[in-house]
Amino acid sequence: MSVRLDDMDRKILAQLQEDASQSLDEIARKIGSSKTPVWNRIRKMKDAGVIGRQTVLLDPEALGLEACFFVLIRTSEHEAAWQNKFLQTLRSRPEVLEAHRLAGDIDYILKVRVQNARAYDTFYQALISEVKIYNVTALLSMEEIKSTTLLPLDASAAAR
Repeated sequence: MSVRLDDMDRKILAQLQEDASQSLDEIARKIGSSKTPVWNRIRKMKDAGVIGRQTVLLDPEALGLEACFFVLIRTSEHEAAWQNKFLQTLRSRPEVLEAHRLAGDIDYILKVRVQNARAYDTFYQALISEVKIYNVTALLSMEEIKSTTLLPLDASAAAR
């Protein structure tokens, strides 16, 4: 379910997406409002679930996590017990940044961030020892061309 947002809400969200550490005064100044209405709108959007937790973005390469793998998983198992075990395993692995269940020939895709190929192999060996998987294909990202956490907020995108 989507929440109705007006132009002011979208401006506030754009500022928060760019830098959530900005003060209310800074945000209000940038969008042409005052502090209290901005604070009230932020609170309402938090209550409505539009704004989730706030966090900080880290540079993976600066932390030695230089290898990004996209892992394609096909399984012959589709029982609830297997799915629960698989999801529990993924959630317990800090290397797994994203996991998606897909439609089509591939059942799941994972985004995995590790130090190097050896670290990926350690992750892979642990994964297949915990859950039965029919086929795994790992694709090493050679270059990150675009990565963003910024969602499109223009009115036409929100209406679609």
